[in-house]
Amino acid sequence: MIEIDLDQLLLDRGMSLTQLAEVVGMTMANLSILKTGKAKAIRFSTLCKLCEALHCQPGDLLKYQPS
Repeated sequence: MIEIDLDQLLLDRGMSLTQLAEVVGMTMANLSILKTGKAKAIRFSTLCKLCEALHCQPGDLLKYQPS
């Protein structure tokens, strides 16, 4: 299973989920789906926006958890 780990990056950057939503142009609902692990997929364009806003690499956001 692939997880998206926003919590630590947001904490490290001193950024709230609300601030991230504004920067990347996403709704809080969609970011919450990613944050809580309920997302089934993520678009590369969304991943790019998140990486740009958080100044990180995709590997900083995505984690593999064996089932």
